[in-house]
Amino acid sequence: MKKEERLDKLLSNLGYGVRKDVRFWIKEGWISVDGKPATSPAQKVLADQVRLEGKELDHPHGLTIIYHKPLGAVCSRKEDGQLIYADFPERWIDRKPPLSPVGRLDKETSGLLIVTDDGQLNHQLTSPKQHISKTYAVTLERPLNGNETELFASGKLMLEADDRPCLPAELTIINDTEVSLVLHEGRYHQVRRMFAAVGNHVNTLSRTHIGALSLNETKLVAGSYQTTTSGELMKLVTGTL
Repeated sequence: MKKEERLDKLLSNLGYGVRKDVRFWIKEGWISVDGKPATSPAQKVLADQVRLEGKELDHPHGLTIIYHKPLGAVCSRKEDGQLIYADFPERWIDRKPPLSPVGRLDKETSGLLIVTDDGQLNHQLTSPKQHISKTYAVTLERPLNGNETELFASGKLMLEADDRPCLPAELTIINDTEVSLVLHEGRYHQVRRMFAAVGNHVNTLSRTHIGALSLNETKLVAGSYQTTTSGELMKLVTGTL
């Protein structure tokens, strides 16, 4: 059941502005509730009833984004440089609860990234219990040794500073320096560290799939995105859509 809340709180949480902005918009007649002019910032409303300058509110019941992260973009809000949020409408960065990436991609990694304000969805996509794989396209600095496929699949590969081996991972060889790697967990810089453990270096890295969801099939170019719902996203990821 949808819950009523104060008009000013609703608009503030959706990133439209601070509460004093809402008072001004009401005075100017820019906000309507159920077809009638809003009367007070404290007015209790349902999000679907509200129009701002005649328009429905932007994703009032949650926001989930399928995004093609470009090289050089940063997932953290606290780091300097180009933030992924620069590719989204400006007000989205002020939403509450805040948008968060699901499993960050570092600055030098591109590809498929989910960004959402749904904490339960974030947990579903990252929990090892859900068995949602992540697939990466990797270009290496040096040719493969020849034993990587077996080693990565063994569940015995130890990474520096870790106290337990990696879960089994599937390596598909395209040529001596290009591979596809499927992971079933999400450790810090895991792909780079796995290849470092076998004496190699990752030159380029891109996430191509999250579960059954393929970046190529979205047809998103770097820096572009599409919005969806939590339920629809899980269907795409699990291949049940």
